[in-house]
Amino acid sequence: MSRPRTGAVVTGAGRGLGRLIAALLVERGHHVLVTDVSEDAARAAAAELGSDASWAAVDVRDEAQVARARDRVVAEAGRLEVWVNNAGVLVTGPAWEQPSDVRRLMLEVNALGTVNGTVAAIGAMRHTGGHILNVVSLAGLTAVPGEAVYAASKHAAIGFSLSTLADLRLAGIRNVDISCVCPDGIWTPMLHDKLDDPASRCRSPANCSGRRRSSRPSARCWTAPARSRRCRAGGVCRPVWPTPFPRSDCAASRWRSRRAEGCSGGCSRRGPRRRHRGPAVTAAASPHRVSTGQEAGVP
Repeated sequence: MSRPRTGAVVTGAGRGLGRLIAALLVERGHHVLVTDVSEDAARAAAAELGSDASWAAVDVRDEAQVARARDRVVAEAGRLEVWVNNAGVLVTGPAWEQPSDVRRLMLEVNALGTVNGTVAAIGAMRHTGGHILNVVSLAGLTAVPGEAVYAASKHAAIGFSLSTLADLRLAGIRNVDISCVCPDGIWTPMLHDKLDDPASRCRSPANCSGRRRSSRPSARCWTAPARSRRCRAGGVCRPVWPTPFPRSDCAASRWRSRRAEGCSGGCSRRGPRRRHRGPAVTAAASPHRVSTGQEAGVP
């Protein structure tokens, strides 16, 4: 028996990871509404995906535009089952060096856009059920030098997502799930845009005391030469950052003080041993869902 077709919305789906997510949803039998702030990008992506995709130019900062996208996919597919808040903006540099309109843009797209999309999706899903996926970032879990405002917007997205999920459960709504995907950097157009960003280029080893910079700007040099082999054209290195979170539960409570001595799980002051390798953060237990994944660009 074939599965009835349901609707899905992916924001920021004109390129990069958003487009790949939309393609995967089409493969799984959804009718996908591809949205992007660029009309041309949304139209091109939908045309590539075929008859099971439609498109709309949507600025996620505009609540009315987001609501219209929701109503359209419900009209086209009969039911909204999946909503992916993928749209995001990244501008690197210290907060005090960024124009106020740039700071506002990141906060509004990354945080308010997530709020608008989530609220719109809940309006269509609360009686029929569904899943909201918010593409966040490792920057939403820790401090990121050179990305202070971006990190603030992603922390806000996680706080909103987890709190809203708790509110849904308190309201007795158990058929709507909210998940956050928290990836590190991915080689997508969002990262490509940093090729001409001086703050994202590898500096001379002499400037880093023998260490190269990763593509994330920082006052310190985090990436050791042995781990910096994957440099792209233009001198942009693949980000290889030490995760600030333990890779095993046994180290979690002691990590911050670096006093994990005597841990029976094989932990040490330098973190868990190789057998603990895996996602930097995985907390999938209900009602909070935070997992690792991939986002368009440096998250």
